[in-house]
Amino acid sequence: MSGDGVGAAIPSTMRAWRVCSPGPLAEQPLEFVDVPVPKPGPGEVLVRVSTCGVCRTDLHVTQGDLPVRRASVIPGHEIVGEVVAHGPAGSDSTTRFAVGDRVGIAWLGSTCGQCRFCRSGRENLCRASRYTGWDLDGGYAEYAVVAGAFAHRLPAGFDDAGVAPLLCAGIIGYRALRRAAVPPGGRLGIYGFGGSAHVTAQIAVAQGMEVHVLTRGEKARSLALDLGAVSAAGPRDRPPVPLDSAILFAPAGDIVPFALEALAPGGTLAVAGIHLSDVERLDYQRHLFHEKTLTSVESNTRRDGEELLALAARLNVHTHVTEYPFEDAPRALEYLARGDVEGAGVLRVR
Repeated sequence: MSGDGVGAAIPSTMRAWRVCSPGPLAEQPLEFVDVPVPKPGPGEVLVRVSTCGVCRTDLHVTQGDLPVRRASVIPGHEIVGEVVAHGPAGSDSTTRFAVGDRVGIAWLGSTCGQCRFCRSGRENLCRASRYTGWDLDGGYAEYAVVAGAFAHRLPAGFDDAGVAPLLCAGIIGYRALRRAAVPPGGRLGIYGFGGSAHVTAQIAVAQGMEVHVLTRGEKARSLALDLGAVSAAGPRDRPPVPLDSAILFAPAGDIVPFALEALAPGGTLAVAGIHLSDVERLDYQRHLFHEKTLTSVESNTRRDGEELLALAARLNVHTHVTEYPFEDAPRALEYLARGDVEGAGVLRVR
């Protein structure tokens, strides 16, 4: 492969998992294939993948919960690897990173840069945005391409497996925490406790919030308490105190009424997922009156990523990961689908 700044020899083909036909995991929607190594274009870099986090959005893409945006897409958007080649010269985005630099590739892959959202610091709402592992091939592969402007520098204190979940789970959890508008020292409810929630809980506790976790898995509840949550119960249980704010990480719309009812007057519920099952009918007096707020989280900005990575390093956030061999991607998704997860899954590609 050509490209200025090429380091070690780059093969012409690579191993990758592709979503051949979205559907239930029992129908084996993923196939393990040999495909050409992608070539970086202008402003892009080629990354040799070391690890890739296993995110719930990968599950939604694989199972068909989200519409197909790229046929036979390679999923994965919590990618850690080494820059091995640049695209054509002449772009400042390309020269941000040298061959040999460790970088992260996250969910947000590109935006138009020109619309009113991009120009007002809300690039996550850009209607022309594209996403890694959905519109663009992702990290369930030995190599991946990323626009240099959308790659992230990674803090030195995390190894490749430990930093991978921060690149979506951490970033989205951080944005959700901001959207939840927790008052200083406030009480935060977290519904669902997987990769994103276990990072968010650590940040919240470190910032002086009182955290209450409501999730179905016994292992997840135990981890929540170990990480500093004051209480841990089932997702439809009533927390021991009224909540100032809450974040719903579980993709279960039927939990929304329970979370809203658990809020104190003036409280906010932020729904963090890209996919949510139908929300049951709400009762205005029980669920929304008293100036309660129901809001959502859509993707993230690059600034969110930069802030989260710096904050995680400063607060010494510890990601709890279960590593899977690259060849076991379907098993990792099956574990995630079962629900009682401890932290986050990570594929070890090399």
